[in-house]
Amino acid sequence: MSRPMTHFDHSFEAKRLAALHRLNLLDTPPSESFDRITRMAARVFNLPIAAVSLTDSDRQWFKSRVGVEHSSIPRSLAPCAGVAESSAALVIADMLADPLYRDSHLARGGVRFYAGAPLVTLDGHCLGAMCVLGMEPRQATPEELAHLADLAAMVMAQIELQHALGRIDPISGLPNRNQFIEDFQDLQRVLPAGSAGMVVLINLATPEQISNAARVMNSSYLDDLVSDGARKVGVHLRPGRKLYHVAATQFALIAPAPASLDGYAAVLAERLSAGAAESSARFVATPTVGVAPFVVGESDCLDVLRTAHSAALDACDCPSRVAVYSRDGDAAYQRRFALLNEFGAALERDSGQLRLVYQPRVDLKSGACVGVEALLRWTHPTLGVVSPGEFMPVVEQSSMARAATFWVLSQAIAQQGVWRRAGLGLKMSVNVSATNLLEPDFVPVIEAILARHRLPAACLELEITESAIMAQPRKANATLEAIAAAGIGLAIDDFGTGYSSLAYLQSMPADVVKIDQSFIRELDGDERRQALVSTMVKLSHDLGLRVVAEGVESASVLTLLERFGCDEAQGYLFARPLEADSLPAWRGAARQGAAPGTPARRGWLAMLS
Repeated sequence: MSRPMTHFDHSFEAKRLAALHRLNLLDTPPSESFDRITRMAARVFNLPIAAVSLTDSDRQWFKSRVGVEHSSIPRSLAPCAGVAESSAALVIADMLADPLYRDSHLARGGVRFYAGAPLVTLDGHCLGAMCVLGMEPRQATPEELAHLADLAAMVMAQIELQHALGRIDPISGLPNRNQFIEDFQDLQRVLPAGSAGMVVLINLATPEQISNAARVMNSSYLDDLVSDGARKVGVHLRPGRKLYHVAATQFALIAPAPASLDGYAAVLAERLSAGAAESSARFVATPTVGVAPFVVGESDCLDVLRTAHSAALDACDCPSRVAVYSRDGDAAYQRRFALLNEFGAALERDSGQLRLVYQPRVDLKSGACVGVEALLRWTHPTLGVVSPGEFMPVVEQSSMARAATFWVLSQAIAQQGVWRRAGLGLKMSVNVSATNLLEPDFVPVIEAILARHRLPAACLELEITESAIMAQPRKANATLEAIAAAGIGLAIDDFGTGYSSLAYLQSMPADVVKIDQSFIRELDGDERRQALVSTMVKLSHDLGLRVVAEGVESASVLTLLERFGCDEAQGYLFARPLEADSLPAWRGAARQGAAPGTPARRGWLAMLS
């Protein structure tokens, strides 16, 4: 058997070590229950050395051993570490002939043959290996390796038994997640391969509801909710059907797949509605149900449980509160999660995947470019160009929102310093998220970046949406006041799409209003939209705010905006977002096209024609 090739994953290794340490096996006294299995392994292979080897962070520790005096060896170049990292069996016919292990501690001690089977928990974490070793080169037969795998399974069963991982939840009295996993795996062996089944997951309450209840109720509330839910769900189960308590407020059951999933979902919805009407918690907890089909022999237990959980979350948005797993929806969530991980790696490693482009803002009276908006772009080595509309909403809802914003701010301000030293004085606009407005050091950090590049605060403008402000108005307003006090410009972005526009216009310390492109595109063909935009411009001017129109793509729309008195515009009519080194040349060409003293529109049209 060839050596498994592994890619070392630090996050997976951290979880693996945590699983190992939770079992409290390391550095414990010898146990006859383990030694019995180890002796059996040595006899099966007719070899002098066998061990139950656990892979710690820097060592291989032997819970049980035959033919070995020492209790541990260094992890470096230890074959058992390779088994733990790959969760796969490993056979080395001759260690001295193996380029990776010939200089290992074992090879230097005279060991020539090694075979190890992984010790894997129900959660999929490999603790180490059930291994046998010999002093002469040899091969391992398929039958011997099958025996070794069985012995490894016996070791894991003993670990679970000895450390009382448990199979019954003390609150609900139901079989727990470990029992669900074991029963699902047994089912895979009993039922014909290819037959269909399904897992139904019942979620008693949303995470938000549990969090809200925990703030006002004592801990018995959750216990009562679970006990009540287990009793009411159990009433509707068919004889012989087992209910499992798989998470704090989640139950699951395994059943044959019905002829019609949609019809089954309707039945579940009816029963859910009837049960909710009887529940004492119906006003503070909303149960949902997720249904995940699976195919025997093709489906992983934990993945089926995950997809059932995903469907239960999707059910929160369904009138019936019941949802069947959607492969397309799951693929979308998987992509979002993958994008988040990949974006974090791109941000952390500064691999050149991320860059800024700059879209000009044009003064409509003079025709001059007076500023640029910095826009983040991402080109992934395998995914290609990822749209900001896809990755930015995901990033803004994650813990990376702060790091992403400050990366953009740092790059944009540094670029502005380069332009200013070259005689190009433009205001730089940068978008910030709701999360940024809640950071206590948000303004001081920006001031520090400006000071590092010796730039005045007035050269920077932050664009903030109304929805970002409304997330936590009191904290957000305090940050806005601090931004204004620092001399940094403020623009209300996507104006008109929020739900408190007029109220916030009169109270925000803003300098600029940016009318959202949804109002600007096709403006020339919609009189009602023209009346609305004209009113927006007048109202903003009456409040002393400068108005920027986004998404200007045609000369006819530009004509209307000039007539309404709009101050600035940006959009494809003037330029698509430009690379940093292209902007000076574009600005020079724009100056020649729009001569001073002439209407900006004519100059731009002359340049673009």
